Amino acid sequence: MKVVVLGAGVIGTTAAWYLRQAGHDVQVLERREGPGLETSFANGGQISADHAAPWANPDAPLQALKWMLREDAPLLFRLRADPAQWCWALRFLRNCTPARFRANAAQLVRLGRYSRAQLRALRSETGLQYDQVARGILVLYTDRRPPGPDFRTPQECIAIEPAVAALKQRLAGGSYLPDDESGDAYKFTADLAKLCAAKGVNFDFDIDIKGFSVENGEISNVRIQRKDGTRETRRADAYVLALGSYSPLLAHPIGIHLPIYPLKGYSVTMPVRNPAAAWTVSLSDEAHKLVLSRLGARLRIAGTAELNGYDTSLNMVRCKAIVTRVMDLFPEAGDPSQATYWTGLRPATPSNVPCIGRTRYANLFLNTGHGTLGWTHACGSGRALADIVGGRKPEVDFAFAGAA
Repeated sequence: MKVVVLGAGVIGTTAAWYLRQAGHDVQVLERREGPGLETSFANGGQISADHAAPWANPDAPLQALKWMLREDAPLLFRLRADPAQWCWALRFLRNCTPARFRANAAQLVRLGRYSRAQLRALRSETGLQYDQVARGILVLYTDRRPPGPDFRTPQECIAIEPAVAALKQRLAGGSYLPDDESGDAYKFTADLAKLCAAKGVNFDFDIDIKGFSVENGEISNVRIQRKDGTRETRRADAYVLALGSYSPLLAHPIGIHLPIYPLKGYSVTMPVRNPAAAWTVSLSDEAHKLVLSRLGARLRIAGTAELNGYDTSLNMVRCKAIVTRVMDLFPEAGDPSQATYWTGLRPATPSNVPCIGRTRYANLFLNTGHGTLGWTHACGSGRALADIVGGRKPEVDFAFAGAA
């Protein structure tokens, strides 16, 4: 079967890998000049299968109101004359009930654990190296005692990650997820794309994807335009929509309404200044909703969520807030004078549960809407998607559902 995958981020590239492994003839179309240059480029780095709580939780509405007037708030809702934003926000509120929160969290954990297992198998099979660290995720609490059975005392937290000693008396404790990991999603995506190409996957970059054509209830082709203005079509037996935040823009004209809205996130990358003071275990700062990963000789700190449409401009107030917080916690760890800043659009659904599966068109499949967990769920989503395209039932207990 010939399959066209739209998008060469970590989601599209892993889907291409598993589709090729299943014996399909695969072509990937991507508007950027290479793989992994959008949301996958500089994310937080965590493979957080066990630490995957949805943003939509019972405390979220009140917390969002408190943060609304803070330019450096972890979650910032910028009101726009945008019906899609308001519709998304209402659906987000409906997912903040305790029952829906529990159900959504269970879905994310099941997919995340399956995906983590697939990532480990792929790493073992291919030897891919991407600055991975398999020492768990330590969630740090500086404003309250950690809840739940995974509680660790400050002393236990320091034993897990000695750099945490820099927090001194401010650390109330932590939660430790020993099976989680971290790594550079961009490195992984770029190198996996090379392996895909060696296996026969055809990547076509610098392609502007214009839309789908429909005939007799199926997708007949995808229309594209090259940088020189040349317009072409690509025909296949099946199509996989993996364009992240841009997926709804392509799906809407053919009557598919995806509950996805861009959630802008920021990251800071800086070189390690003092290895003894820099963390190795991936950390989460619960109070400020930041994730901190070690990528070889670099420190990656990412977080914040801003609902502001498709705006990708850097807000330096938010960038500097991340730097200020991390230097407050770990003053000797990195060199902020050499910090680089990045922002990307996370394709968020109101429930945080991604859209994976079939659509009303028999030959159009979804693999999108992963929000902040694209890196975590990439391999599991790609493997399951390949099963669905091939007419097989995925191994993981997840509500695979497309869009009407």
